[in-house]
Amino acid sequence: MTNAEGAQPLDRAAVTDLVVRELAQILETEPSAIEEDVPFSDLGADSLALIELVEAMEEDLSRQVGSFHIDDEDLEDLVSVRDAVDYVVAKLNLG
Repeated sequence: MTNAEGAQPLDRAAVTDLVVRELAQILETEPSAIEEDVPFSDLGADSLALIELVEAMEEDLSRQVGSFHIDDEDLEDLVSVRDAVDYVVAKLNLG
């Protein structure tokens, strides 16, 4: 899937990079300090940080693929980077 700006295709690796990059910025840490399977809470992300992450992901993905929204009822299932990536990949049918 190519993004709306014609840049590189959006795939699992790009989604992972997006989630890690945004979370690192929110938590004011290095992306290398964020592991995919570690729960957000163990990374120091509170509920406000998770809301910021969701908003950042929605904004970035909407720019790339058109309208993108994470359903409120799905938020409780997103407890790690891997969960967030799996959710986006499934929602965008990336594979």
